[in-house]
Amino acid sequence: MNEFEFINRIKKSHRLGKIGDDCAVLPMNEQFDLLLTADMLVEDIDFRIEWTRPEFLGHKALAVSISDVVAMGGAPTFSVLSIGVPEKLWKNSFLESFYAGWHMLAKQVGVELVGGDVSRTPERLVIDSVVLGKVEKESAVLRSGAKPGDKIFVSGSLGGAAGGLKLLETGLRPGMANAGWQEKLMKRQLSPFVRVGLLARIRELQATSMIDISDGLSSDLAHICRSSGVGAILFADKIPVAPELDHLPGTTEDHLELALHGGEDLELLFTSGANEEMIEASDRFTCIGEITEEPEVIKILRSGRIETLGPKGFLHYD
Repeated sequence: MNEFEFINRIKKSHRLGKIGDDCAVLPMNEQFDLLLTADMLVEDIDFRIEWTRPEFLGHKALAVSISDVVAMGGAPTFSVLSIGVPEKLWKNSFLESFYAGWHMLAKQVGVELVGGDVSRTPERLVIDSVVLGKVEKESAVLRSGAKPGDKIFVSGSLGGAAGGLKLLETGLRPGMANAGWQEKLMKRQLSPFVRVGLLARIRELQATSMIDISDGLSSDLAHICRSSGVGAILFADKIPVAPELDHLPGTTEDHLELALHGGEDLELLFTSGANEEMIEASDRFTCIGEITEEPEVIKILRSGRIETLGPKGFLHYD
């Protein structure tokens, strides 16, 4: 049983109707609904202290939660941040730099820190990030709205964060790179960009479903298909592979695998019935496939052959 199966089990056992999207959608007032999301980052599972900088980690701790709000079509507003800190980090300047990175991103996107908690942990840093946002009444973009015939779109490029992880695994660190492409890939992993600026355009395009790519394209598209009761077909030659991956060892197919299954890009994956040319006119989105009628079956067309594509993104338990 993986973590998603466990969540679904608890959801069904206790009839939890508000669970299943990037955020919970709760009534707020006559004009807006409240969006609420929570993310936990655990040292040596979700990050490694020796691979990153404290300001990068502060940025990422907020970015992953902001991205959830954006993926529901909402604007982030407030945050509650709780941390469990080992003594080794309490005695130096790590936390000051961590909060400096957190607040730098918060100021950029208009998020205010309104509370949280600080506790002591035996060995490892634990971060619990909660972000609240708002969205116009009954207009949150859910995972469950995709329909057969909808086109599948993605923002930006994919695989960059996974490529950055590969570099970090070789011993390379921020500031040590000999080439700009290396720094770009590592930053995609350690201090990812959040697509807040695309919200207005996505609202205009009337997205039918949306999710952020945190677990990997194959896994996150599977979440949409499962929630919507549909399938999908992807076109391999249309998937926007991060250009910096061309410098990494491996074949074009190896780099495509990073784009398909590597997580933490925080790009937006959405479906829409809007005209494809109109969507791509902004040069912000790429059409990578189409929603089909076959429930929960994802296929990919590559090299002239159609194959079944299984989700291979990161799982905490498998």
